[in-house]
Amino acid sequence: MNATHPHAPAADGAACCHAKPKVEAPAEAHCASKAAAPPASAHHAHHAHHGHAGHGGGSMFGLTTSATIHCLTGCAIGEFIGLAIGVSLGLNPWATMALATALGFVSGYTLGLWPLVKQGMSWGAAFRTLWLGETISIAVMEFAMNFTDYHVGGVTAGSIFAPQFWIGYLLALPAGFVAAWPVNWWLLKRSIKQPCH
Repeated sequence: MNATHPHAPAADGAACCHAKPKVEAPAEAHCASKAAAPPASAHHAHHAHHGHAGHGGGSMFGLTTSATIHCLTGCAIGEFIGLAIGVSLGLNPWATMALATALGFVSGYTLGLWPLVKQGMSWGAAFRTLWLGETISIAVMEFAMNFTDYHVGGVTAGSIFAPQFWIGYLLALPAGFVAAWPVNWWLLKRSIKQPCH
């Protein structure tokens, strides 16, 4: 507890640099310092993230775009693996999309959790810190991606070497981004989702 700031929160490895310095540092240095902070409880991590979007971390447009790209990267990995397995095994479209969605959640969560775990949090504490925002974001993104892929015909392609498979997947990516962007904006505005990991 800081003597000059009696209400200052404890340092938190997952707090994404929420402790305010005496002199405001640039956003890059601000977020880069988070790795040096010692880990604390998931409860402190959760509250430390509240209000991040509103205090010098960049514009809401930039934060939302960054968070959406981060989510899309995680989803795209699992989505591709699931689609490739489903199409290669000749599964029906619904089974293929279910597999792609499940793996999209796995890879999406993992990409969000891993930086927190590297900072010293347990997997469980990290999951409790970000599960709600990530779940909503990933769910919207996966729905849009699978909806697009299904209607383009990528999930019914004969093989992963068919142009239809790649066209469906490549159109699904921007569809997922466009669908999830406004959702992530709302999640960040309401401090439900973390703007940086």
